[in-house]
Amino acid sequence: MSAVEESIEVAVPVTAVYNQWTQFEDFPQFMDGVERIEQRTPTLTHWKTSVGGVTREFDAQITEQIPDERVAWTTVSGEAKQAGVVTFHRLDDTHTKVMLQLDHDPQGIADTVGDKLGFVKRQITGDLKRFKQFIESRGGDETGGWRGQV
Repeated sequence: MSAVEESIEVAVPVTAVYNQWTQFEDFPQFMDGVERIEQRTPTLTHWKTSVGGVTREFDAQITEQIPDERVAWTTVSGEAKQAGVVTFHRLDDTHTKVMLQLDHDPQGIADTVGDKLGFVKRQITGDLKRFKQFIESRGGDETGGWRGQV
């Protein structure tokens, strides 16, 4: 199992940042390699990814969700083995720190080599930068939000 931790500061209020993060079907707009996410139930998502020519599909279960604070998940089926949490920290009325922690189990030699070379960390860093640009370019106007608690 490998672990990655990354964070980024976003010039948007915490509620808007959290609301946008709960719009999983929008992730392909800022997450490189994510082709599609379907929200099947309030706590179950189905992912299709394509990274380095390898296409994978898997289901992820939201295990904890607290509005404006955190979203945690784990894979429950499919070809990817991971668990993670993203937390949202109010810095002031207009700034939020987004922290992402991901534990993943590389599958096969290509994943293992890519992990050792820092590919996953660079991928997450890029995704967070694209998320920042996505939400800030909208003026903090999120595309939706789910305020339920798990």
